[in-house]
Amino acid sequence: MRVGFVGLGAMGAHMARNLHKAGLLSSVWSRTPQKAQTLAAELGIAASATLPELAGRADAVVSCVSADADVLEVAGALAPALGTGALLIDCSTTAADTARRAADLLRPSGASFLDCPVSGGVEGARDGTLAIMCGGDPEAFERARPVLEAMGRTVTLFGPVGSGQAAKATNQIMCAGIIEAVAEAMAFARAQGLPLEKLIDTLGKGAGSSWYFVHRAPNMVRGSYPAGFRVRLHAKDLSICRDMAARFGVSLPVVERMLGEYAELIARGHGDEDISSTFRLKAELFEPAARETGG
Repeated sequence: MRVGFVGLGAMGAHMARNLHKAGLLSSVWSRTPQKAQTLAAELGIAASATLPELAGRADAVVSCVSADADVLEVAGALAPALGTGALLIDCSTTAADTARRAADLLRPSGASFLDCPVSGGVEGARDGTLAIMCGGDPEAFERARPVLEAMGRTVTLFGPVGSGQAAKATNQIMCAGIIEAVAEAMAFARAQGLPLEKLIDTLGKGAGSSWYFVHRAPNMVRGSYPAGFRVRLHAKDLSICRDMAARFGVSLPVVERMLGEYAELIARGHGDEDISSTFRLKAELFEPAARETGG
C-alpha cells in the first residue's frame, strides 16, 4: 500500500517517519512547503506540491492537522482525486460531527474515511507506540490496519465514523483531571520542601502514578515546558468535550476548571507551552504563605 501523509507538526513528522520505516510512505504534504521538502529529502520520497497530487501517489492518506476546519479542507481537496477504495485516515482530534462531515465529503468518490485520533504524546509518535482510537467501516478499518499498526501499539475500532473522536474526547477529559492533580500535587510537594526528583522516582512506581506524571512532572521541577502537547491545543480539545457534553445538558466540572486555567495561561502568553505549565498556576497558590514565612 502506498501512503501519503498530510501535516508534519510535532506528532505528524514522527508518524510519517514510522510509516517510512514500514515501507509504506510514498509522499508528504504540508501547508508549510519547506517542512515537506525537508522531510522528503531526509527519507528519499516525494514532496507533493498539492493535495490532489499527493492523492494521486497514494492508496491511503493519513492526516494529522490542528483544527476541525483543517480536516474538512483536507478532505474536500482530496475527495476529487481519491478513487474508489482509497482511504483517508484522519489522526487529528476533532468533534465527532466533523468526522462525519468529512466522511460525507468523500462518499461520492467511493473513498472511505476513518477517524483515528491518537494518544501517547510526542514520545509515542516517535516510538510508534501510540494508542489509536478508530471510527469507521469495519472493512475499511481492516484495510487500514497495517498503516495504523506502523504508527501505534494499540489500535482499536470503537464503532462507526465519529466513534474514534468520542473515545479521544473521553481520553482528553481523563487527561484534564490528571494534569490538574499532578500540578497540584507537585506544587504541594515543593512547598513541603521535598526533594522532587526523588519524589518522582518513588511515586512513579506507586498507585497514584500515570504516564503523564512520569513524563511531565520533571518539566515542573525544571521550570521548563517544551511543547509536547500545547496548552492551546488541549484547550481546543476540551472545548469539543464541553460541546459534546452540553448536548446532554451536562457541564463537566473538571473540563470547566481546566478551560479556565488554560484561558489564564494563554492570556499570560503560555499557550504554546506544554500542558504541564499548569504547574505555574498551582505553584502560585503557595506563594503568599511562602512570603509570610520567608520561604
